[in-house]
Amino acid sequence: MDKLPAILDKICANVFGYKNPFTPEQFLQKFGFDIKLPSEVIDSTDGTKTWAQSVNPTKYITLKNAFKRSEVDDWLIPKRPLNNIKDILAAWSETNFAATERQIESIDVFESDNVYNCQSVYRSTDVHFSKNIFGCTDSHKLEYVACSQRSNTSVYSIRIEDSKECSNSFNVIWSGKISNSLFINDSYDMNECMFCSHMRSKRFCITNMQFEEEEYHKIKKMVVEWALTS
Repeated sequence: MDKLPAILDKICANVFGYKNPFTPEQFLQKFGFDIKLPSEVIDSTDGTKTWAQSVNPTKYITLKNAFKRSEVDDWLIPKRPLNNIKDILAAWSETNFAATERQIESIDVFESDNVYNCQSVYRSTDVHFSKNIFGCTDSHKLEYVACSQRSNTSVYSIRIEDSKECSNSFNVIWSGKISNSLFINDSYDMNECMFCSHMRSKRFCITNMQFEEEEYHKIKKMVVEWALTS
C-alpha cells in the first residue's frame, strides 16, 4: 500500500493539475461512492481480514490459504455415509468456502478480488491487464485510473464509466476518445471540453458552447477548484 499515495498524486496531477489532497479513504468517499468495490470479510479458517467481491457466502477463505490447504490434503475429507440431503449438505459445508483476494498472474494486489494480469491494484475487483489503479471495477487495460467502472483502454483518469480511450479526464460517461476533459456524457473525440453532452470532435467547449482557448482555461481553473473542494 506504500505506493498508493504516489499513484493518486500522479493521477490528480494529470487530471486536475494539483497534488491529491485526500487520503485514500477520503478519495474513495468523494469519487468512488457509487462503485461496488470489494468488501472486508473474515477468513473463516484463521480469522484474518480479507476482501471479497461477493458478500453472499457465509464462509470465506483467502486464495492463499486455499492453496495451502491443497498442499496438505488436496481438500479431501474422510469418506462417510451420505444417506440423505442433510448428510450431503453437512459434508459440503466442511469444504465450501468462498475464495477471496483471487488473482491470476498479478503482483502488488491489495484489498482486491478477481484480478487478472495486473500490477499495483488497490481496492478493485474484476479488473484485467491493468496497472496502478484504485477503486475500479469491471474494467481492463487501465493505467493510472481511479474510481472507474465498466471501462477500458484509458490512462490518467478518474470516474470514467462505460467509456474507452480516455486520458487526463474526469467524470466521463458513455464516451470514447476523450482527453483533458471534465464532465463529459455520450460524446466522442473531445479534447479540452467540460460539461458537454452528445457532441463529437470538439475543443474548448463548455456546456455545449464554443469558447476561445483563453476563456476556456480561465473557466476550467474555476471548475477544477470546485470539483476538488465541493
